[in-house]
Amino acid sequence: MLAMLKFLPGNLPRSFYVYTECVQCCRRQLILYGRAISPNHHVRKYSMPTGQVKSLRSMISPPISKIRNIGIMAHIDAGKTTTTERMLYYSGYIRALGDVDDGDTVTDYMAQERERGITIQSAAVTFDWNGHRINLIDTPGHVDFTVEVERSLRVLDGAVAVFDASAGVEAQTLTVWRQADKHSVPRICFLNKMDKSSASFSYSVESIKEKLKAKPLLLQLPIGEGKSFQGVVDLLTMETVCWGARSSEDGGRIFKRIPLKDTKDHALLSSATQARHALLEQIADLDDEFASLMLEEYSADFTLIPLEKLQSAVRRVTLARSAVPVLCGTSLKNKGVQPLLDAITSYLPSPEDCTHDFMSWYKDDLCALAFKVVHDKQRGPLVFVRIYSGMMKSQSAVYNINRNCTERMSRLLLPFADQQVEISSLSPGNIALAVGLKQTATGDTIVSSKSSAAAASRRAGRGGEKTDKTLPEDLVLAGVEIPEPVFFCTIEPPSVARQSDLENALKCLQLEDPSLKVKIDPDSGQMILCGMGELHIEIIHDRIRREYGLQTFLGPLQIAYRETVLTASIASETVDRTISDNRHQATAEVEVKPLTDGGPIVEYAEGLQQSLSGGYKEAIENGIHSAYFTGPLLGSPLQDVQVTVHSISILPGTSATVVSACISRCLQKALKKAEKQVLEPLMRLEVTMGEEYLGTVLGDLAQRRGNIQEIQSRMDNKVVSAFVPLAELMGYSTDVRSLTSGSATFTLELANYEGMDFQDQNALLRKRGLL
Repeated sequence: MLAMLKFLPGNLPRSFYVYTECVQCCRRQLILYGRAISPNHHVRKYSMPTGQVKSLRSMISPPISKIRNIGIMAHIDAGKTTTTERMLYYSGYIRALGDVDDGDTVTDYMAQERERGITIQSAAVTFDWNGHRINLIDTPGHVDFTVEVERSLRVLDGAVAVFDASAGVEAQTLTVWRQADKHSVPRICFLNKMDKSSASFSYSVESIKEKLKAKPLLLQLPIGEGKSFQGVVDLLTMETVCWGARSSEDGGRIFKRIPLKDTKDHALLSSATQARHALLEQIADLDDEFASLMLEEYSADFTLIPLEKLQSAVRRVTLARSAVPVLCGTSLKNKGVQPLLDAITSYLPSPEDCTHDFMSWYKDDLCALAFKVVHDKQRGPLVFVRIYSGMMKSQSAVYNINRNCTERMSRLLLPFADQQVEISSLSPGNIALAVGLKQTATGDTIVSSKSSAAAASRRAGRGGEKTDKTLPEDLVLAGVEIPEPVFFCTIEPPSVARQSDLENALKCLQLEDPSLKVKIDPDSGQMILCGMGELHIEIIHDRIRREYGLQTFLGPLQIAYRETVLTASIASETVDRTISDNRHQATAEVEVKPLTDGGPIVEYAEGLQQSLSGGYKEAIENGIHSAYFTGPLLGSPLQDVQVTVHSISILPGTSATVVSACISRCLQKALKKAEKQVLEPLMRLEVTMGEEYLGTVLGDLAQRRGNIQEIQSRMDNKVVSAFVPLAELMGYSTDVRSLTSGSATFTLELANYEGMDFQDQNALLRKRGLL
């Protein structure tokens, strides 16, 4: 009975409802009180002694040292979602294994995810393992949805990096690894797919060393590779952990731990002994405490070092990010996931291991960060929050520092992918879903009240801010960096009558996905949809059709170009208007020139800035920024252009609007006089194919203005790394599969913006009818 109870509210009655598994309608085992989620669920009612109920109260809010907030990150198709599904299965959250290909996994719950077999939105699940609470987020691997990884890593304490053992470190692995480095997230590496015929443990470890510049800490060795893969050698306990041939039938729950000294495989014993000695030496080099222990107490025989001391040393090394523990297995064949779960609880940090300066400012007051928003048609926006300090309670008012507003949170939920369990309160270190926060967006800081934020400001040494003033910006927790979109297209509703419905749908989708941008074309009045890639825009279009019932029409995809200047130029302009018998006049002289590294975008002539009165300085900068969005060649935003205001003469009483218009027109005139260049997005492309197709792919990339950087051998395949202009990669997915009989795979990532060749630039301008 106790094994069935997963998450219970803190104020349990003597009688409560337990939702057991129903094969006909649901695989999940959910526990609620007071009401049913669905009338289709089969309900059994149990009564328990009061003493047993009290012992279960801590399950909903475990000690902070027992909490693990982790993410699963990897290149696309490395096995993140399959690994997550096995974790849920072994923890008892689900009783039947789902499969990505069948479209019935817990975390891939969107229709688009199940149809395509990929993860699009990061999904959060909460489960228990060996007395620990694990809040896990399964993140996408496709570069179009990299913002999902970014905002998840922002609030996580640790991560599991999953690798395809036949491919090692791949293109998107590098991206997510850099993101984890940026947020100082300790990691564990899991070499998945050890059952593939081309799997290589040694190759994958070497690629981690060379490409990620990390120090692998080998905690396991594989027993066999490819079809002969049976299990792993645990180098800490010196035991073999083996699964039988029927692991696919029994779900991998049955495995044997046998001391390595009892094995008859002398070659395995020898290699494991050598690997353990190397592991001990590596840990001693990285951890002074363990080195002292080895030299002072166990110098005679290292095999006598207690397991607890060894695990503590591995944990310290992991938390210090001096090295990354490496484990292996095959999630699809149900081998190696339980030791991975043990490693998560043993080596990855708890919230109390992750110190943040701002936590001391708030003390026991609530401080939380909203890192994701999901729109629900019935309940409105559901906000994912990470609680850093204080208790978060349902039916309470909270203050949003970013929006400078107070909102009432109606309900608090624990996330289980697309289902949730309602709770009354939650302690620090946890991840929760808040209902009722209508104005909160990704990256907003949530506190208990404006007065508590002011008190935190005083503790942080900001002085005695008053509660009726805007609070300092440095009280706001660092949000999420949103990359600029590289694709855009027009989007139109099926009729004028549905225009407002489309605007509402896009507003909701932008709240969920901050990398999606929507703007209005000033000339045509059309709505422009801006996204991170072809797949991103395709998914958004499909969601509008399915979730909002709108058959929208998309224009052709276009590239998000930028513009810059190559030479300096100066222009002057006067704006003279009479409005309501009042004369408004401004005369300005502005210079544009290429921006040097680290220089400011806006500069003023000496002494000019101090002479400006009223709000004219802000008006000048508004005029510059508005002109910055429209270049003289294509009407694309400017990049790397410095603007210097040499002089400005303003008639007393002139409105700020006229000043902005004068500066904007003057800037546009200066831009037209300068030598200009179009900047195009340059993509980092990695293509994996059989060796027989190498020449064909290279010839195709040459025609696409590709710059080949490297050709590597990866097991039986060739991997080509190149920089290619995004404009040349439209429809590349179809073309490369045609060239390689459907066997090639590729990944794209924005590298930077680069100036176009003037011949190509003129061809683009002629195509647009601008030359």
